[in-house]
Amino acid sequence: MKHDAAASSSPGIVPGTPNRRGEKGRGRWFIYLSLAPILLLFGVFAFIPIGWSLGLSVFKYNPLSASALFVGADNYIRMLGDSIFIKSLWVTFKFVVIAVAVNILITLMFAVAIQRIRTGWLRNLMRTVFFLPTIAPLAGTAIVWSTMFNYNHGLFNIVLTQLHMAPVQWLSDPHYALYSVILMTLWADIGYNIVLFIAGLDSIPDMYYEAAILDGASRWHSFWHVTLPLLRRTMLFVSVTTVVSYFQAFAQFQIMTKGEPFNETRVLALHIYEQAFSNSNMGYASAMATVFLIIILVVTLLQLKLGRTEWEY
Repeated sequence: MKHDAAASSSPGIVPGTPNRRGEKGRGRWFIYLSLAPILLLFGVFAFIPIGWSLGLSVFKYNPLSASALFVGADNYIRMLGDSIFIKSLWVTFKFVVIAVAVNILITLMFAVAIQRIRTGWLRNLMRTVFFLPTIAPLAGTAIVWSTMFNYNHGLFNIVLTQLHMAPVQWLSDPHYALYSVILMTLWADIGYNIVLFIAGLDSIPDMYYEAAILDGASRWHSFWHVTLPLLRRTMLFVSVTTVVSYFQAFAQFQIMTKGEPFNETRVLALHIYEQAFSNSNMGYASAMATVFLIIILVVTLLQLKLGRTEWEY
């Protein structure tokens, strides 16, 4: 009896209350078990390939050869004198800057216009129509647009002929090829960002717009001083995901132009692919992939730092 009384009156144990430490332990194990499949998936398909690529980047490795020669930093030094690598890096940045800027501008305009529609079914219809192209496989979309850009029988040149204008070599003229691919990419991709911007606009409380109207603000002033500042978090997410996605653009360039003409559409992802699988230079391709990874990481960190917000609403 004395033992039971002492146990019941001991500090930290209250009769009839659950053991908090045990609950925390069980909750922590549940979190670990829930995250285990995701971490395993990332480990197998992301972290291990990245580590393997880093290792290959210091070797001269041909997958058809039984041995690999250690070359240290030679693959990285080789990039400095590779004119095609420098050109592909320039084309990649040009593509990303133009495509991302136009994408965000267009999608924000369309999102604001759709968000102003008061009829529910019409608003949902417009959102669905713009989102539909993102569902189609990018490779299939690229093939369809290649036929539309065809010089002899393509839709765009047929329209130009009807307007008594000269047809254009959309995919073989160095002045038009990159912009043609950008046009196709925007058509296939803008629906996703439109939906994100609409969600961001819907999350802004109406009281800020009501206060702006009471202060005599016009629609433009409300957009510039209310909508844009309160949309910064959505803008940051959209810009980061779009930049990362466009840096990795590959399928449309491989199908539509294969990097031609004169390497004017040879983005870095395509150049890495050709070095690895067409020329069997796995070590050199891995070195370029490592540099590419660092570039994307630095750009993403800069975006996160410049777009960081400290406010809540």
